[in-house]
Amino acid sequence: MSVMLVDDHELIRQGLRRAFERDVDFTVVGEAATVAEANKVAETTQPAVAVIDVRLPDGSGLELAQKLRQARADIGLVILTMYAGDDHLFGALDAGASAFVPKSSPSDEVVAAARHAAATPSAFIADGLAEAMQRRLHPTGPQLTRREREVLDLLADGLGVSSIARKLYISESTTKTHVSKLYDKLNASNRAQAIMAAVRAGLLSRGEDAQPG
Repeated sequence: MSVMLVDDHELIRQGLRRAFERDVDFTVVGEAATVAEANKVAETTQPAVAVIDVRLPDGSGLELAQKLRQARADIGLVILTMYAGDDHLFGALDAGASAFVPKSSPSDEVVAAARHAAATPSAFIADGLAEAMQRRLHPTGPQLTRREREVLDLLADGLGVSSIARKLYISESTTKTHVSKLYDKLNASNRAQAIMAAVRAGLLSRGEDAQPG
């Protein structure tokens, strides 16, 4: 089975390549660091499976997955993410992904997800999917919009308003509005309080890495 790796971090691509090369069933046919590169590689190599990072320098890995799914019903799509929150999980599901795997997972799990994706591209799997469905059906705690969750993730990464605005292709004024709404919903008056509240509410899955700054 042929695999395309899409991640802007070369070390992560190298690690994934080694993991797939240890399995005789897989051949890595291409790598890409951006959405634009991935589109070209996918068109050229027609991989059986694409392993895609959610966040790429020139766009969203979820939007890339959706485009690939629209082009080919038979392609397996494995979404990798540092953010294992419900929003990204359901984003992957809505994009037509076959599997959703946190980057913290062992490489063997990524390979297993790729094997599933190649065999049954339309059957979505993810750890904690049932629990996430329950949370969606019976929501508790602060309810954030998708954009607010993106801003929250970037705040946790330590980015300021200007950097967040550039990252999300929105104005600084709009970014400040999202941050203000986030603080209100999380009953916080600053970044550190917002991040801690988000961790306690389960909105951030990697609170130990967050940078309250």
